[in-house]
Amino acid sequence: MRGRLRQWQQVRTWARLIREAEALWHVDVRELKRLGALELSQLLEEVPPAQRRRVNRWLHRYSVATRLQGSDF
Repeated sequence: MRGRLRQWQQVRTWARLIREAEALWHVDVRELKRLGALELSQLLEEVPPAQRRRVNRWLHRYSVATRLQGSDF
């Protein structure tokens, strides 16, 4: 049970970090947009492949445009 809770928390955290990085795109300051894009690209590379499907579900719930791709889809 604890393992499932830990995994749920990790997946939700990945989605929240991606949502926050994506939100920087909507700021009119060029440097913040650049930092947001850099952060988002790093996050997308760090999400474990086994958790991508679940992270995508959270991203959908957060209504963000980013979706993870992987060989398991």
